[in-house]
Amino acid sequence: MKAIVQDRYGSADVLEFQDIEVPAVGDDQVLVQVRAAGAGPDVWHVMTGMPYIARPALGLRRPKLRVRGWDVAGTVEAVGSKVTDLHVGDDVMGAGEGSFAGFTVASADKLVPKPSRLSFEEAAAAPVSGVTALRALRDEGRVRPGQRVLVIGASGGVGSLAVQIARAFGAHVTGVAGTSKAEFLRSIGADEVIDYTREDFTDGTRRWDVIVDTAGRRPLRQLRRALTRKGTLVVVGGDGGGRWTGGFFRGILRGPLLSLFVGQRLRGLATKIQQDDLRALAELIEEGKVTPVVGRTYPLIEAADAVRELERGHVRGKIVVTV
Repeated sequence: MKAIVQDRYGSADVLEFQDIEVPAVGDDQVLVQVRAAGAGPDVWHVMTGMPYIARPALGLRRPKLRVRGWDVAGTVEAVGSKVTDLHVGDDVMGAGEGSFAGFTVASADKLVPKPSRLSFEEAAAAPVSGVTALRALRDEGRVRPGQRVLVIGASGGVGSLAVQIARAFGAHVTGVAGTSKAEFLRSIGADEVIDYTREDFTDGTRRWDVIVDTAGRRPLRQLRRALTRKGTLVVVGGDGGGRWTGGFFRGILRGPLLSLFVGQRLRGLATKIQQDDLRALAELIEEGKVTPVVGRTYPLIEAADAVRELERGHVRGKIVVTV
């Protein structure tokens, strides 16, 4: 089968289009014929091996997993002997390691039936970004109807889904993005839009009950000024810590420690895919409350170009690789 592989860390130039063997299926696994795969920050982190603090998990000198990609939407080709809830021919979405390929193997508990109203491309944009947004708002933010929610980086893969999920939870949603994204944010349900190039939303004149920061470039002290006294900040990702630590210490360590001494809750969020969360996301999609936004699609052979566009930033929705 064709796949996008890498044998060393580096820029998108290390990604190669090669023929490799179809992976074997374990007892509790599913072989998925890939129709589309999402390209998000997770792909970039593994490709570059950064931040360096993640190298023990990714591979010290080279990636442990040669094939890139995690989000997947496709059709079940084979199932392991212990898999009972999925069958050959089912259309599914979820997380499969090495989804930039003709086929990928995924744990059965990281897949759910593809919502019927979505194309494969839309479904591929949903799993990682959607579960991240869901957990940020539901589990960490504990959003309730009537609360005011601010989404920073609202036009991206996670942000565009966070706007829609917050609206589905009954919140009043303000999206933060660049000048050209205002109409887009309103079209997906933002009640208000802030152009970060023209307005400093952290000057303390306005406050929100929950802030979801998907950009990760502003210091905690600034973001705290935009929170209510008992508000919650959820840091999803970003480049705040540089090559060595990324945003790890800012969101996972410094925020929770600071929360011990102030009334606000400051939390970091590490992406984790579980079937219950995928099901909850799929339910919101089937109800028409959430629709993943595909910014642009690239064929598999041009996956390196997809990652280059991701690196340039300012993506509207999520980039998807089609197979």
